[in-house]
Amino acid sequence: MTAAQEQRPRGVFAAALTPLDDGLAPDTEAVIGHYRWLLAEGCDGIVCLGTTGEANAFSLDERLGLLDALGETDLPGKLIVGTGCCAIPDTVRLSKKALEIGAAGVLVLPPFYYKGVSDDGLYAAYARTIERVGDPALKLYIYHFPKMTALDMGLDLIGRLIEAYPGTVVGLKNSSGDWGNISAMIEAFPGFDVFAGSEEFLLPTLRSGGPGCMSATVNLLAPQSAEVYAKWRDEGADALQAHLSALRQTLSRLPPIPAMKALLARQSGQAAWRHVRPPLVALDAAQAERLAAELAAQGLDLPAAA
Repeated sequence: MTAAQEQRPRGVFAAALTPLDDGLAPDTEAVIGHYRWLLAEGCDGIVCLGTTGEANAFSLDERLGLLDALGETDLPGKLIVGTGCCAIPDTVRLSKKALEIGAAGVLVLPPFYYKGVSDDGLYAAYARTIERVGDPALKLYIYHFPKMTALDMGLDLIGRLIEAYPGTVVGLKNSSGDWGNISAMIEAFPGFDVFAGSEEFLLPTLRSGGPGCMSATVNLLAPQSAEVYAKWRDEGADALQAHLSALRQTLSRLPPIPAMKALLARQSGQAAWRHVRPPLVALDAAQAERLAAELAAQGLDLPAAA
């Protein structure tokens, strides 16, 4: 591992939820508290304003305002900020703001509205973003999430971006849900940080030379994920991973954002956790109780939320 790689983020990252106030705006105080709690629970970092954070339901001004507030804390060095938008100027503004506050990197979805676009088009979107940001400090992580974007970030395209922007295009979040796809990317690009998009693939990612995971359900499974990361070379790692994967699968049976928010509301009593932005719909209390009982039966002692 090179010195530059050693300085880059590694480990377990929560794709953090965003608590909302009664007007469905980001509750800044609750966001900061949740991020601190996740770090205390064992996370190595936070993916801020990603898919799980409902970022694409927020306006540009709301996202910039939250980043300004985070910039007033000691958290930015632990943050990788989701900045990918359909409009390149919006992606550029958010990426510049992430750099301004001192975030460790940016996670960039491809422009996802138009489908069936070519590799040349996707390359141009990333290239224009990087060049318009125009800052050598930029550390960009490609966000590969074909279920949401219906776009495939193939090996040829990734390799082309790495070659054109070495030291800037430094990694990728692979949320394909396909271990074959994740492992192919790790194998194809040594020194390029391919994070698994689910903690279900944390152990095989580490064994293959990857840096860790960036995952939604780490919002509730941070201690278990951190234990796999800490003990991945140990004899009992497979059993730890099997338990973690089973918990992840249970959480994934319901829409994950409303489900996790309902469980955090149940644990904390905080009103900010009861809200989701349309088109998402909140879980009812009975669903949350059944899910909590199922997780408890699997040995998960739900933590008291921040």
